[in-house]
Amino acid sequence: MQQMGYKLNQPSLVMKELPLLCLAAILAGIGLMLIYSATCPMGEAGRTYVIKQITWCSFGLVLMSIFLLFDYHVLERWAVWIYIIVVVALIAVWGVGKVTAGSRRWIELGLMRFQPSEFAKLAMVIVLAKYFQNRAGREGSQLGEIVQALMLTAVPFCLVLIQPDLGTAGVIVLISLSVIVFVVANKKILLWAGGVFLGLLPIVLLVGDRFLLDYQKRRLLTFLNPDYDPLGAGYHIIQSQIAIGSGGILGKGFLKGTQNQLMFLPVKHTDFIFSILAEEWGFIGCVVVLLLFTILFFRGFGIAGKSKDNFGAILAFGCTVLLFWHVVVNVGMVMGLLPVVGVPLVFLSYGGSSLLVSFLAVAILVNVSMRRYSY
Repeated sequence: MQQMGYKLNQPSLVMKELPLLCLAAILAGIGLMLIYSATCPMGEAGRTYVIKQITWCSFGLVLMSIFLLFDYHVLERWAVWIYIIVVVALIAVWGVGKVTAGSRRWIELGLMRFQPSEFAKLAMVIVLAKYFQNRAGREGSQLGEIVQALMLTAVPFCLVLIQPDLGTAGVIVLISLSVIVFVVANKKILLWAGGVFLGLLPIVLLVGDRFLLDYQKRRLLTFLNPDYDPLGAGYHIIQSQIAIGSGGILGKGFLKGTQNQLMFLPVKHTDFIFSILAEEWGFIGCVVVLLLFTILFFRGFGIAGKSKDNFGAILAFGCTVLLFWHVVVNVGMVMGLLPVVGVPLVFLSYGGSSLLVSFLAVAILVNVSMRRYSY
């Protein structure tokens, strides 16, 4: 069997990327352990979370394996449709979406539900790779092309922002800007665009007060001073910092974290899963997990650099920064270095949509690497 000049019966190429696949599985396994610890005090309801996450892990691994059978250029052919489908799903959220914690973000399909905004991140990577594939590597992309790329970003960004989901909307922007910077070689245009951004920033800050919801304003205020509302908006970050600090070097041990087991830490199985890691496994455990993520990032950027075609290079880079920004924002958030915006920690946080997107991102990286000898 031969596809796009690549022989799929070359096991040596597949084996070269086996460590990357194993790395994703290891991180997901660590996530299951942390979710079990976080939900254990909930009793029977907590076990339901673990069972669901195991189901999503299994489905994600199968989906990742199936995707490796196809050439990643199938995404190039379907890029526009993937983008359109995601945009339609984001619009549909307003009609049939389920409201949870004051936000309308999920669509229910029978016994399962999914979050379109999570898939919007990957869709942006794919459509930008398609858009820039014939523009990368030139003397410099024109300013108009950058504006068009930003317009592509603006549609899902606005649809996610009004759900409201400020964190996911922000990550979409970070991913898109990273891809644009990766593609654009013209430093003058980058400097000009950066100057415009800095010039508009004060206006955005002044006008933004009219559009931010009350709870979003409180989150920004408590980011600057958690004691501003210690029992309200500041409660999450204060309890998270206590959990992280109390873990020490080696941690308190599995299922022995007091902030966790005594239910002081809110949403601990999702956004604040890193706090559980820090409390129970300490500084050493955090370093090990962050080191695993670092290896994943370096491998992803390496695959992007070695890709023989523009689409594969941009796609691999985009998938890597997708994972990268989630880790940076989430860890910074739980440590109090960034505002609490509800961004999950890839592979570790509970959530089927986030987990599937993470597995698909790694599958794309492996796919690009496996087929780089074809071009």
